[in-house]
Amino acid sequence: MLVTSKEMLEKARREHYAVPAMNTQGGNYDIIWAICRAAEEMHSPAILAHYVATGAYSGDDWFVEVCKWCANKVSVPIAIHLDHGDSFDICMKSLKNGFTSLMIDGSTKPIEENARLTNEVIKVAKCFNVPVEAEIGELLRLDEAGTQMENKNVANPEQVRQFLDLCQPDSLAIGIGNAHGYYKGEPDIKLEVLEEVGKFTDIPFVLHGCTGMREDIIKEAIKLGVAKINFGTEIRYKYVEHYEEALKTNHQGHSWKLSQMANDALTEDIKKIIRLAGSEGKA
Repeated sequence: MLVTSKEMLEKARREHYAVPAMNTQGGNYDIIWAICRAAEEMHSPAILAHYVATGAYSGDDWFVEVCKWCANKVSVPIAIHLDHGDSFDICMKSLKNGFTSLMIDGSTKPIEENARLTNEVIKVAKCFNVPVEAEIGELLRLDEAGTQMENKNVANPEQVRQFLDLCQPDSLAIGIGNAHGYYKGEPDIKLEVLEEVGKFTDIPFVLHGCTGMREDIIKEAIKLGVAKINFGTEIRYKYVEHYEEALKTNHQGHSWKLSQMANDALTEDIKKIIRLAGSEGKA
């Protein structure tokens, strides 16, 4: 069933588990349905995440319609989330298209400007009962080899306090040395930042860049208040790998057979992520 992310994240924060949010590659049915299938079978809430860039081929509105159809075929809570929306206009377009969760990412901006932009989005989204995720501490970007492309910004807890004094998003992604892409070597994750921030707020935290991060680190982050964990890189690579394996079978040129095989295999991968999040049986 289609819901917003607000109640699911608040419940996860209280009960010390996380809701998995997975990038869906711009409306790819195989991926979206695998997420919904796994969530239904595991009785877990789930979030279908979308980058605007990945919707360039299929269309952002197509993504929403596929997500709505799939979400309404299962009984567990499913939210449709805009990930890393970087402008007011993108967030408003997503709101109009029917997203039930928004992220406004002003992390590259000074704190005051980030808070001002976040408040602009919150003001409108609140009218539609759609929750807003914000970010402070810009995430590191990695290339395909795991090499650093941009400087990371581990958030200072006092800056987080200043940010939350200026605005009140429904959830908050905090830069702690995490990154998008495959890590090269062991990432230096600063869990102590979450620990310090948790002393002055109970806002649900969001952990981005979980692909390749040690499971014990993720589980400890959840104990410290992370209520949403994001997977993108792993999902898209696993899907392509499964499709490649399907191409080696006697598929007789039927694309639906290839899709079904990839979907079945990816569903099992997503079940592992749900177990890691601790959200099994929490729907």
